[in-house]
Amino acid sequence: MKPCIEGLKIAVVATSLVLTTGAARAEAPQSAVAQSNIVVTALRVPAGDMTVPYTTYRRTASETQADKSARSTPEAFAGIPSMLGQKTANGQGSPYFRGFTGFRNLFMVEGIRLNNSVFRDGPNQYWNTVDLLSVSDLDVVMGPASVLYGSDAIGATVNARTISPPAYTGTPSLDGRLYYRGATAERSTIGRIQLGARPTEQLGFIGGISLKDYGDLQGGQKVGRQRHTGNEELDFDGRVDYSLDKDQVLTYGHQSASQDDVWRTHKTIYGLDWHGCSVGNEKARSLDQHRTLDYLKFRSETPNSFVDRMELTLSRQKQQEDEYRIKSDDTSEAQGFTVTTWGTSLQLESDTAAGNLVYGADYYRDTVDSYLDKYKANGAFSKSDIQGPVGDDARYDSFGVYLQDTFSLFTDQLDVIPGARYTFSQADANRVKNPVSGKAMSVNGSWDAVVGSLRLLHPLTQDRRQVVFAGISQGFRAPNLSDLTRFDTARSNEIETPVSDLDPERFLSYEAGIKSRFETFSSSLTYYYTRIEDMIVRAPTGRTIDGLQEVTKKNSGDGYVQGLEWLGQLTLSQNWSTWLGAAWMDGEVEAYPTSSPATSRDTITRLMPPTAQLGVRCQTDSAKYWIEGVCDAADKADKLSAEDRRDTQRIPPGGTPGYAVFGARAGTQVTRDLALTVGVENIFDKDYRIHGSGVNEPGRNFILTANYAF
Repeated sequence: MKPCIEGLKIAVVATSLVLTTGAARAEAPQSAVAQSNIVVTALRVPAGDMTVPYTTYRRTASETQADKSARSTPEAFAGIPSMLGQKTANGQGSPYFRGFTGFRNLFMVEGIRLNNSVFRDGPNQYWNTVDLLSVSDLDVVMGPASVLYGSDAIGATVNARTISPPAYTGTPSLDGRLYYRGATAERSTIGRIQLGARPTEQLGFIGGISLKDYGDLQGGQKVGRQRHTGNEELDFDGRVDYSLDKDQVLTYGHQSASQDDVWRTHKTIYGLDWHGCSVGNEKARSLDQHRTLDYLKFRSETPNSFVDRMELTLSRQKQQEDEYRIKSDDTSEAQGFTVTTWGTSLQLESDTAAGNLVYGADYYRDTVDSYLDKYKANGAFSKSDIQGPVGDDARYDSFGVYLQDTFSLFTDQLDVIPGARYTFSQADANRVKNPVSGKAMSVNGSWDAVVGSLRLLHPLTQDRRQVVFAGISQGFRAPNLSDLTRFDTARSNEIETPVSDLDPERFLSYEAGIKSRFETFSSSLTYYYTRIEDMIVRAPTGRTIDGLQEVTKKNSGDGYVQGLEWLGQLTLSQNWSTWLGAAWMDGEVEAYPTSSPATSRDTITRLMPPTAQLGVRCQTDSAKYWIEGVCDAADKADKLSAEDRRDTQRIPPGGTPGYAVFGARAGTQVTRDLALTVGVENIFDKDYRIHGSGVNEPGRNFILTANYAF
């Protein structure tokens, strides 16, 4: 390992020469097609990434849990070009993909929507309720995917595939897993125990429990301890697969996640005045959230029939959020909601003379109850008889049908993928607080949309080691209950109030790129341009409520987002490889910079600055030992929207400072069953934060992970 270590020192020093323009390490391919990542989400069917005309990424469990030692699901996407890993709190990460976050990105678990009608604008915490340790891999498809997945699939669509029972080896089997992750600056301990069995060829099951304890974050050398940034979490998951015959499988799955006492510290007196950020005046603001998912999935394959493959899914998901606040005058509030989502989807696939057809339908219904309890300083109690943060006694329905075809022209020289979708959505909220009169009112509405897409791919070589692709895709997002009925604080010193007249947001994205996978070099380069129409934006009204500036919503956000993404890896030898990723982004949208009713063109909120990641890796011939160094860098985020400038508790005056931080990781397969990884992040203990975050990143952070299979 001595030559590796000496070379690593040189490579880490060389990272300081990188332009600050973020990306992930590509896998070193031995052959272009054989090593292609198999992605499902892009086309709803398994396909190699060199055959899909999209920009896609895949995160496997070995990458996120061992090599990268990621702490949570949002952090698993670190390094993907055009991804900004914002954190309102340490337990509330909300990735931005191509300039969009919150309900403009779609997250799914086994194809089941995590998004529901109470997802709010801007960063939200819901991706944290998916336990990363229960996930086998994450598919990421960049750009609009509304044709296949409906509303919200704008910036990116992510599908989490869960761990599956062990394969049948001819005899009954039982195996297990113990996992540990500890980190110093995070003051965190994560543990998991997992058991799986295959008693018969037909029956297999697996289940696990994850315990997570996070202490207060230790920032860099000047910030130090960030008070009230820790929390606790308990997750449980299970899955049973039963083969009715060799072509039919029935699956039952369950997930539950509970997070306790997650503080939004920037809203409180414990916030940081880092680089001039203002400190909140609340004495406490903490969040508990609980999510459960149960689903039943039936898969069938009947080749050479009219329907070659079929998948039917039934699901029930419940999301509960409870927030507790102590205001500066010692009055307090407890508010929250419960949303229960029933869903069903049917996906069919037919291999025909006209191409491979993927078609189907999906339906989701949300039922929502919300509450608000107020307590005076003397302990007197009052209960709101109207609503909590969103409308009470509410329902939201969404139905969609879609069709996509894949075929080739000119003797397989051009792959063509057209698609179309129709969606109908309807909201009925029976108890909503009128922001003017303070009395109860109802808010109702219905919307429909037809969207289409056309994607093209041309192989430059017969073995598809290099391909070019292009596409045009429409996306949309129907107004949800949060848009229509939210009565709650928003950004710093703002309160968001209900509105009854909104239309769907519409997006049109153009994308072109080139992918290469050669023996020693792999890369992808993509340019995208997304046109924004009727985006729902916050508009100040000029009124104040409880000392906060009131903002409402309007379909006034016309604009664009464009960017370049680069990801490349060079294999220098059997032992050495290096990678570089970079992203640049620009975007503007019509917004309300003041309380005036007039709009003006403004930078999109939380515009990601130029970012880059550079790394080098060395491993032994047997790959038993490996070591790598990484540099993450970002330019100063000083292109601020009016909303950014008002968000003084998270974004410093003049913008978020740039940074370059260095880290190193090493790992070994100690025995056939035990793997260890040790690493240090932020070697030089730098104080920095991701743009738009409410907390700083950890300072010098030593991490140990251990994975034992038995």
